[in-house]
Amino acid sequence: MMDRRQFIRTSVPLGILALSASSLLASTTKGRRIGIVGLDSSHAAAFTKTLYAQRDTDIYLGYQVVAAFPYVETPIAANKARIAKFQEEVERCDVKIVTSIAELLATVDYVMVLTNDGNTRLAQVEEVMKAGKPVFIDKPIAASYSQAEQVFALAKRHATPFFSSSSLRFQTDIQALDTSLVRGVDLYTPATTEPSHSLLYWYGIHGVEMLYALMGTGCLQVQCQSSPTDELIVATWKDGRQASLRAITTGAADFGGVVFTEEKLINLQKFQGYTNLLAAIVQFFETNIVPFDAAQTLEICRFMDAVAASKKRKGKLIKL
Repeated sequence: MMDRRQFIRTSVPLGILALSASSLLASTTKGRRIGIVGLDSSHAAAFTKTLYAQRDTDIYLGYQVVAAFPYVETPIAANKARIAKFQEEVERCDVKIVTSIAELLATVDYVMVLTNDGNTRLAQVEEVMKAGKPVFIDKPIAASYSQAEQVFALAKRHATPFFSSSSLRFQTDIQALDTSLVRGVDLYTPATTEPSHSLLYWYGIHGVEMLYALMGTGCLQVQCQSSPTDELIVATWKDGRQASLRAITTGAADFGGVVFTEEKLINLQKFQGYTNLLAAIVQFFETNIVPFDAAQTLEICRFMDAVAASKKRKGKLIKL
């Protein structure tokens, strides 16, 4: 078993729906208590209830959310109104509500930072990483590329493993693809916005995570064309491949798209929920190994900053 404090950034094959017997045996020798920072996101309740429902099975190796810090200081009014509802839901799953991150850290082995507000990430994550607790950071990792860089610097300074992701990256059909065969994608995603966050950071990041899970790093340039209902983003990779992402800001929206390979066109399946992401989080807590190339997380932020710059400059081509 590798040192929990070892900071590893690599990619490994991921057992999405079931973890190995060797992992199950290893789990008996280590703590499995998870703490949540932030109850303003539906993810907090969904993750907690899923783990609690499987507490007597081997599906998630017995990992449970045992404590949560609501983080009521959020400046986003819509989030503030949701905290009481989600707090009530997690309390039904035997979760203790604490009054600070410090109190949370004293009672857990691992942390999930689930607040919706990317602007709060640095302060929250710094406290967790100083304590050396492996941490999953929900999307977005931060509110800008420069802030995301600081998160990576904190992780390196404190030798604390982490990863950040949307659940859309772990769609079964995306994970099953040989991405070396992908020559391009046309994707679409809901992309409602919030004034405190740049264009794609609030919700459109789900589609960007899908994009990078399929295309990998190496985006060269982006261009964003705006309409009253959509942002149409066209991107070119350094190897000449191209991709499009329609970020739907108003009206009917869903996740999906087409993947182009040399042999066939693949229509992506409907969103399948959080079970695959939770399996990835548990495997990360077991091993300290990030389940994909962490360089993607930084480039995703650079990509989203470039898209916002292109929109601001009325569709100008922006190089990453």
